[in-house]
Amino acid sequence: MTERSTLVSKDRRHVWHPFTQEKTAPDPIPIARGEGPWLYGTDGRAYLDLISSWWVNLHGHAHPAIANAIAEQATKLEQVIFAGFTHEPAVRLAERLAGHLPGNLNRVFYSDDGSTAVEVALKLSIQYWRNREIPRHRILAFEGGYHGDTVGAMSAGRGSGFFEAFSPLLFPVQRLPFPHTWHDDPDVRAKEDKALVALDKEIAQHGSQIAAMIVEPLVQGAAGMRMCRPEFLQAVAERLHAAEILLIFDEVMTGFGRTGDWFACRKAGITPDLICLSKGLTGGFLPLSVTVADDRIFDGFLADDFDHAFIHGHSFTANALGCAAALASMDLLEQDDTWQRISAIQSTHREGLSLLTGHPRVERTRQTGTIAALDVSGGGRGYDATIGPKLKSECLKRGLLLRPLGNVLYLLPPYCLAADELRNAYDTIYELLTGI
Repeated sequence: MTERSTLVSKDRRHVWHPFTQEKTAPDPIPIARGEGPWLYGTDGRAYLDLISSWWVNLHGHAHPAIANAIAEQATKLEQVIFAGFTHEPAVRLAERLAGHLPGNLNRVFYSDDGSTAVEVALKLSIQYWRNREIPRHRILAFEGGYHGDTVGAMSAGRGSGFFEAFSPLLFPVQRLPFPHTWHDDPDVRAKEDKALVALDKEIAQHGSQIAAMIVEPLVQGAAGMRMCRPEFLQAVAERLHAAEILLIFDEVMTGFGRTGDWFACRKAGITPDLICLSKGLTGGFLPLSVTVADDRIFDGFLADDFDHAFIHGHSFTANALGCAAALASMDLLEQDDTWQRISAIQSTHREGLSLLTGHPRVERTRQTGTIAALDVSGGGRGYDATIGPKLKSECLKRGLLLRPLGNVLYLLPPYCLAADELRNAYDTIYELLTGI
């Protein structure tokens, strides 16, 4: 057996992959190394990573600045219990995050992944009102929202349709219509008005019981890169703040430049009460997340008794290596040439979507910042669409790592991707859609 086949055989025997039906899935592709936007298989084949390896990689694979920062930190401190202790990387990272977030978002609670960051935000929201002896426990979310795979996050994202197997465990969350839109959508205003009417009704009937609303701002990722307009989110935020309902922004995907600004909240001109960040936080190197609150929420947990404290944490809270990686990633984000590359990706997306708009199988093209998406007609819609696996397979044959969400094809590349590489990818996608 070759090295590749041996690795695949052992994988098949011992590894259980995420979001995979192991009985019917094709063999996984062994990857030996990465460099910039490219991944290289053990057989030498190259794959252009156009989805940032599940949306986490910001600056390219194996970026030396982040790798060196982790290596240097590892010789000093790899981990210390974060209850009763602190360390410089965690303090510096919290301070720098607060400097880029809007308003008074400056109280950073560390955890390990996006699901947990959301879980923390939901728990903070519920306990904030409990600590004030105000009985607010109701949670609002948008239909199609996906917020992670822990029980609280699943409850908030139940409308995504992924969690029916666990429905007996989930607490009730009121879901409201989401006015997803696309280029030249003639019905966008009517959809927004309908969604706002539903929100107004919910607030009128239950406003005094609603603790918080959780939102994926501007882009619902797992639902199919469904996008909404900033002015709609502004109208939502105005209503929630007027009713003293906490607003949680789940920016696990949209943070750190993905929308063309540091954060979607900044792009939309909104300051939420809580924000969840992960994925690109460490540039894709290590698992780390934060939930950031404002002073008002933080102060709501201050008391002489332990019962009012936020009793939550995990073993690797504020892991020093993860914090070092995040600081190195932020160094890169604060460089002008990174934002020039982000701007170039946005412009090239517009060119590519304009090219694909003329294809008979392309519908509903849309873009927010460095995120571009389109619907492919034929083969059904949603995650059951037969076109999705075909698109993925044909893209891989052409050296493109794309992972369609059902019949939705999207591109969310690392910022190091050159404009010519992205243009070539769009040309290949056009040819693929013609022949498939």
